[in-house]
Amino acid sequence: MRLDKWMWAVRLFKTRGLAARACESGRVKEGGRILKASSTLRGGELIELPFQEGPGTRVVRVTGLIDRRVGAPQAREACDDITPEDVIEARRLWSANRSHRKEGEQGRPTKKKRREIDRGFFE
Repeated sequence: MRLDKWMWAVRLFKTRGLAARACESGRVKEGGRILKASSTLRGGELIELPFQEGPGTRVVRVTGLIDRRVGAPQAREACDDITPEDVIEARRLWSANRSHRKEGEQGRPTKKKRREIDRGFFE
């Protein structure tokens, strides 16, 4: 079973191309060894992979091999997410600080506000 195909099938990445790109970046590892997209998976392996966005590294144990995208309940059975709690908390804080929207604002920012956000002046 190919690594990129498995990561896509268990919904760790939205597309197989994104899963392959994460492997190409050299940030997907198993026991300190960098894995390629074509690496063969067996059950019981611990895989460290980056989150698609933001800081931190997710740790996943392979519990089942599936080769096509299935429903979310079946996908959850094929892997165990054993990411440390401190990484999950750091992701929550990052996600909370990421929102630039002030209380009461709705919808998309105006062109002026977008420029302020890009420059970092928006508070």
